[in-house]
Amino acid sequence: MAVYLRAKRYSYLVNLGFSRQFSNQSEPRIGKGLLALKKISTYSGAALVSGALLWIAYEEHRRMSSVHALTSATAKIRSKDDKKIGSTASLSQLTSRERRFVQFASNEFRGQLYMTPQDFLESVIEGEPRPRLKRRNLQEQHLVALQKTTPPLSQGNFRTFRDLGERGLISYTEYLFLLSILTKPKSGFHIAFNMFDTDGNAQVDKQEFMVLERIFSHAYRDRRGLAPPATDQEGEMGPTAEGDGLLKRNDFDTTLLLHLFGRDGNLSLSFDDFARFMQNLQTEVLELEFQEFSKGLSTITEQDFAKILLRYTQLDTARYDEFLERLIQGDPEEKGITFPEFHDFCTFLNNLDDFAIAMKMYTLADRSVSESEFQRAVKICTGASLSQHVVRIVFLIFDQDGDGRLSDREFIAIMRDRIHRGLQSHSRNEGWDAFKHCVKQEIKSLN
Repeated sequence: MAVYLRAKRYSYLVNLGFSRQFSNQSEPRIGKGLLALKKISTYSGAALVSGALLWIAYEEHRRMSSVHALTSATAKIRSKDDKKIGSTASLSQLTSRERRFVQFASNEFRGQLYMTPQDFLESVIEGEPRPRLKRRNLQEQHLVALQKTTPPLSQGNFRTFRDLGERGLISYTEYLFLLSILTKPKSGFHIAFNMFDTDGNAQVDKQEFMVLERIFSHAYRDRRGLAPPATDQEGEMGPTAEGDGLLKRNDFDTTLLLHLFGRDGNLSLSFDDFARFMQNLQTEVLELEFQEFSKGLSTITEQDFAKILLRYTQLDTARYDEFLERLIQGDPEEKGITFPEFHDFCTFLNNLDDFAIAMKMYTLADRSVSESEFQRAVKICTGASLSQHVVRIVFLIFDQDGDGRLSDREFIAIMRDRIHRGLQSHSRNEGWDAFKHCVKQEIKSLN
């Protein structure tokens, strides 16, 4: 009987998706090890289970030694970045977005750092960049080749960034713009477009789009107590130089400028063009995230859906596991979550501020929210409904006392963390540290 209970405990550990808490490099081996452990524990006592755990830990530690060697090389690269991010800044003084850009940018041109489209996608999906020995130092001929591979906006779709891969350059200013796109609700598309359309002609040209540089350069310098950048008589910024750090501008068109405004830079964006570009990027990132968990299938499991919602949140390991355990104990119908269902829910999250306002009346009345009331609020905010199955899973995850109602305060707070997509520090341990912690906890439980 004791052996059966041990087996059930480890089966539960595997069902929680234990291996998902680790880096992608560790995930396959740990997952296989735990599945093997589940079989061992069915026929063996606690001592053999303990030995199996220690064996998995030892094998993973030995394998990770080679990974750490590459990681240390990456750290050496980052230690050389101070001169590229401004004389008044160092890596430790950067904002979370600046630091993340420096970490993931794999290209350098004339002393300035640039991301590739692939770098950008990885920066919003992955916790850490891929280990690399050094950045690619580009020359003029590389820029010419990159420009030839950039498709026009008319050929853009929800695979554009993946198709470009390493063949493109994104500046820090454009990185901030692209990040803002990911969290914009459709109602915010018009506001963003009108901010660029300074002459009010319902078209955005290249010069109007470059207002981004002026806005971010002023903010960057103001935060560091520097003088504003020099401008000409028409208010245009002159060449940027010392003190602008990541915002220092080189005299060439990046992939984004070429894509939006053509090789000659004389094309303009209509609102429909602008909105389609934003929607395509949102869909591309969500599809990439979905495929990470679907493994080629048309659905993800309910547990994987929960992990996606919680993956960027400020939860420690124990709290994180509580949410997953709550879902499993709720015994949901296991029919999977399709990509359209996942996409609709993430689109709803981009309207979270409006949803919070709609929920204010329940908060003032000191009432939790039922599933039907939740659905009604979503419909009001987005104009669309979520699938009943997705709403049911959300309630199982966030219903603390099992009364079938949702505390919107905790739900909104955790989903705000989700929207930040890793740009805030994680308090929940991940990778090798999380593995060691879990091994220690499980061995203790055997005593």
